[in-house]
Amino acid sequence: MSANTLVFEVGDYVVYPKHGVGRVIELQKSEIAGMQLELYVLRFEKEKMTLRVPTNKAEGVGMRKLSSDKTLKEALQVLTTKPKVKRTMWSRRAQEYEAKINSGDLVSIAEVTRDLFRADDQPEQSYSERQIFEAASSRLARELAAMEESDEKTAQAKILQILNEHAPLYYAEKAL
Repeated sequence: MSANTLVFEVGDYVVYPKHGVGRVIELQKSEIAGMQLELYVLRFEKEKMTLRVPTNKAEGVGMRKLSSDKTLKEALQVLTTKPKVKRTMWSRRAQEYEAKINSGDLVSIAEVTRDLFRADDQPEQSYSERQIFEAASSRLARELAAMEESDEKTAQAKILQILNEHAPLYYAEKAL
C-alpha cells in the first residue's frame, strides 16, 4: 500500500481493533514533529471518543472496513454452536478473551460472546465474566448494527435472541 493511497473516505464505518466500530469524520493534514501527516479522524460515538490515525499506519494497526456479509453470517452461526469452556484458570481465560475482543475479528468476538453467555436460568456470572461478555457482545452488536443500518440495541436483541434460542440445547446436554 503506497503512502498516498486512501482506503477509507469520510462517512465510512471502520473497525479499529481496540475500540470497535467508528466512523471516519474527517481527513486531516497536520504537521507533527516537523513531518507532514495525513490523518483519519475517527469518531466512536459510544465512548464519546475521537481518534486520529495516520493514513500510512491504518493498515498496520489493523484498521479495516466493516466485515463482509459472509463473515457476519459466520459470526452469527458461531453463536448457535456449543460453547467451548476451557478448564484453565480464569485469569488466563480472561486474557485470551480480551485478546480475541481486541483482535477486531468478528468471528473471534462472537466466540467470546457465545462462551460467556448465561441464560436467565443459568448460574450467575462473576463480575469480570459479565464485564467481558458485555464488552464482546457490545462490540459484536455495534458492527452488526452498522452493517444492517440499525442501532446497537436492536442488534444486541438479535444476538441475545440467537443465544437464548440455542443455549438451552447445550445446557440440556450437560444435565444428562
